[in-house]
Amino acid sequence: MGDITTERMPTGITSLDPVLDGGIPPGSVVLLSGTQGSGSREFMYSSVIFLANMKRTGQSMNNTILPEEIAYITFTRLSESILKEIRLSFKKDLIEGVEGSIKFIDLSEIYFESTVVPTGWYSDSTILERFQKKSSDESLIGALAAKLNELPDKSLIVIDSISDVATGYCTPTEWKEIVGFLRGLQRISKKWNSTIMILISDGILSEQKFMEVADCCDALVNFSWEESSGRKRQRIMFFEKFAGVMPHLEENDLVKFGVKISPEAGFEVSNIRVVI
Repeated sequence: MGDITTERMPTGITSLDPVLDGGIPPGSVVLLSGTQGSGSREFMYSSVIFLANMKRTGQSMNNTILPEEIAYITFTRLSESILKEIRLSFKKDLIEGVEGSIKFIDLSEIYFESTVVPTGWYSDSTILERFQKKSSDESLIGALAAKLNELPDKSLIVIDSISDVATGYCTPTEWKEIVGFLRGLQRISKKWNSTIMILISDGILSEQKFMEVADCCDALVNFSWEESSGRKRQRIMFFEKFAGVMPHLEENDLVKFGVKISPEAGFEVSNIRVVI
């Protein structure tokens, strides 16, 4: 049995995992922050796809653990639209069999219940079924916590996205609920030994609120566009913090990476930027 202190859950991205000394320490809450099209979502999709393939084929290495379950939690998007986007983005042989390896958890009924969106746009439930759900007086955060409690330990959990939730919690009391939930999630994730990836859109929250969210996470990975020589745009991935991994990265002066995304290989680290 491997030393639990050196265990890693791979991201599945073969060009990145060796740089991370094998992957992500289990129990980590990783915040993926990015501007539109900068690669944060493709990173998340690629990790889900590659880990699903590794799990299905039984690939494993010393001191690495594969997720017991891959859970994808969404608040506004249908699982069908997510799978369609994945199918349009990546080659068929890369994603073959992935659909059956992902557990989708859709909380859109609770999310849209308090909005002006017509019921038929987000729910197929009967009036009685919706009334019974509503009468339980369960908040969106409460429903999310309940679903997380049902998942097995050592899972990969994707939350897409915290932006959907945070923008609807405007009062100080509501915001305190979000921060309290995230701090609790960071605490319990260590007991679960699960890797939790949380997607957040850059610029949605104020700087203060963004830093509060980031402070509740073990890792903050920023994705952005950068102008390179000849005015060519390049996607950049930057590790702002990463508990248990940052010392390894800084020892080798590696915290900033040029990346590329392709239908054949998904998300790849294409150019390691040495930061001195």
